[in-house]
Amino acid sequence: MKLLIVTVVEEFEKDILTLFKKANIESFSSSDIDGFKNPTSVVKTSSWFPSEKKGVASNLFFSFTEDINIDALFELIEKFNKNLETNNPIKAVVVPIERSI
Repeated sequence: MKLLIVTVVEEFEKDILTLFKKANIESFSSSDIDGFKNPTSVVKTSSWFPSEKKGVASNLFFSFTEDINIDALFELIEKFNKNLETNNPIKAVVVPIERSI
């Protein structure tokens, strides 16, 4: 068993849920998050309130799942990301679990 962590911009929430289903990942948790990238100095100075930070509405998903499901999901994500017209690919990482209860 491993811990799968996936982040997506809110626009792709339905897409990742479909990919989870295709990869047989049926148990997972999610949370709304704000995504940030390092802003350029031009962006900072163009704001009326330069100290105000606004992130991109995003989602974080995590699941304790088996390698076979993770492999299937990674293949699906790679295909999905190849067809993107934005600079916001689905990102996923896997963390091994040493112990669990």
